[in-house]
Amino acid sequence: MTNPSQTNKTAKTESLESFQVDAGEQLTTNQGVVVDNTDNTLKVGNPGPSLREDFHFQEKLTHFDRERIPERVVHARGAGAHGYFQVYESLSEYTKAEFLQDPSIQTPVFARFSTVAGSRGSADSVRDVRGFAVKFYTQEGNYDLVGNNIPVFFIQDAIKFPDIVHSIKPEPHNEIPQASTAHPSFWDFISLVPESTHMIMWLLSDRTLPRSFSRMQGFGVHTYRFVNTQGKSCFVKFHWRPILGVYSLAFDEAQKLAGKDPDFQRRDLWESIEQGNYPEFELGVQIIEEEDEHKFDFDILDSTKLIPEELVSVRAIGKMVLNRNPDNFFAETEQIAFAPSNVVPGIDFSDDPLLQGRLFSYHDTQLHRLGSPNFGNLPINRPVCPFHNNQQDGRMQIEVKTSRVNYFPNSLGGGQPAPSETEGYVHYPERVEGHKIRERSPSFGEHFSQATLFWNSLSAVEKEHLVEAAHFELGKVEAQEVRERMVDRLNQVDHKLAKLVAMGIGVAAPTEPATQNHGQSSPALSQESLAVKTAKGRKVAILAADGVEAEQLTVIKKALTAAGVQTQIVSKFLGTIQSAKGEEFKVDKTFLTSAAVMFDAVYIPGGTQSVETLKANGDVVHFIDEAFRHCKAIAATGEGVELLKESSIQGITFSDPSLQNDQGVIMAKTPSNLGKVAELFVEAIAEHRFWTRKQKVPAQ
Repeated sequence: MTNPSQTNKTAKTESLESFQVDAGEQLTTNQGVVVDNTDNTLKVGNPGPSLREDFHFQEKLTHFDRERIPERVVHARGAGAHGYFQVYESLSEYTKAEFLQDPSIQTPVFARFSTVAGSRGSADSVRDVRGFAVKFYTQEGNYDLVGNNIPVFFIQDAIKFPDIVHSIKPEPHNEIPQASTAHPSFWDFISLVPESTHMIMWLLSDRTLPRSFSRMQGFGVHTYRFVNTQGKSCFVKFHWRPILGVYSLAFDEAQKLAGKDPDFQRRDLWESIEQGNYPEFELGVQIIEEEDEHKFDFDILDSTKLIPEELVSVRAIGKMVLNRNPDNFFAETEQIAFAPSNVVPGIDFSDDPLLQGRLFSYHDTQLHRLGSPNFGNLPINRPVCPFHNNQQDGRMQIEVKTSRVNYFPNSLGGGQPAPSETEGYVHYPERVEGHKIRERSPSFGEHFSQATLFWNSLSAVEKEHLVEAAHFELGKVEAQEVRERMVDRLNQVDHKLAKLVAMGIGVAAPTEPATQNHGQSSPALSQESLAVKTAKGRKVAILAADGVEAEQLTVIKKALTAAGVQTQIVSKFLGTIQSAKGEEFKVDKTFLTSAAVMFDAVYIPGGTQSVETLKANGDVVHFIDEAFRHCKAIAATGEGVELLKESSIQGITFSDPSLQNDQGVIMAKTPSNLGKVAELFVEAIAEHRFWTRKQKVPAQ
């Protein structure tokens, strides 16, 4: 009779063949029992029925069956990173928050960026608001600054939050569409809620298509309070500004990236940190003294309004650097629990009714998602400072408490833990009085002036993109009456805007403006004012094949790397390519596994054989056409210029054989100064886009 254990070991050897296991880390059960076979269940004979007593199988499968926890209702898809925050100078004049006092102290942080509407399995590049949440692990406890990449929100009162989210999510009858607002129920809701108008202008703008997490702004959205040691309060709004500037994808790029690389932004964050290109953000504040609360023509507690920087400047107070990727996505990025109610002494709340609702909702959400009030014990959520209380038991209680008391007051435990007599969080003693009413403050009643301010502040290109976005979004709405209501709503923002949108969605244009455009603008609201002319962190595709001119490739690649640009050689197959003189270059991507939408610029080095090979590949010509269509920097040297001529790009001259720069297309047919070519190319990459080309793109 065959020995069952011998049969199992034979099967294991045959299935794993030459696979070697490091003897230093043996596989065990959760109880620590060493496992010798994890490929076959325990059976009676071979073949034969499996045995119920197979405890390793039971443990492995029951754990697997419970690996998923409820995903976040909103902000389900995200990416995160560890880092630190360092204040520039003491803010003791305004707040007693300890982490905002000493410029020599680096406060650990974890930042999570996310999309709002889609599920965990949706794509990164969809048109959507982005979450921007930061947990500060301070010596006084955890402080969570939970915001978005847009400074305002859809609604004024938290009681309408379920309504707005229900309308954004896939429609209940068919669960379509995923991660998109381009559907009837969303625009039906929006067209009936005037307070959403300002937010909709931002939603339709380029702000909802960020190039990367490291190139988007963040905002606390709400008005909070700072309180100093003397008990004096002031109002504060928080701003995150990326050091690399604020940039967006083109909508066509975003749609294609959803298929080519749905993890585009998460991958960019991960790779940037791994390569040492750490994302950096400045934290800024707008300070409003209590006595100035009512000096504006809007209510600063209205979350559908922002405070223009022309009225209250943003003061930079410190910098956040993200320099370490998570060790485990689930344990850290997925299980981190943010809540606006997590504050430290010196930071307090305002009466913003949307904020007041979030103070309850976020904590309640974590109780549901993570399954226990002990979610704060998870490593990613634990404070770095000591913490003691009498809370007891429950799921996930990992603290082994040895005291015999779990109540206060007590004498058997020496009266500990006890409330402090010298310090502690003290809520600002704001005086409040009034009747219990379900009403909206009259000061929240105006909904269109800031939407108009935003429209007036955009550049011509940004306005064009907003109108195109409205054509796409509302073009997906079958209900004529909803489209008509939205045009009427936009007519209250700007008459020309309403007419341009109506033109593309089959709705009669309004003949008269509903309101007169006030003509005011705020340059800080345009992304163009937030551009930083640097090529650092950009990605460049180098198109090449066997026979490439080694000197041209090497010199340009070296110059790009020195400027902080990541380069990748793209060819037909992976492996290596050889220059005409036999030098080998590693291929990073193929034309099948990449696309122009995944890069910020394109370079084509010379080499007769290389260029002839590329000419014969239709994917290469499409690669160049698409980069040109999206107004990106393009460089070509030597015979590479001939490849540009094979493409469909228009409006570019090919006159000077030595060196020319025409709208971000740098060409040197007979390159005598590769250094100058590289210099011009780096400058062009730093420009991000050359929108003058947009009208010179061939019909697709």
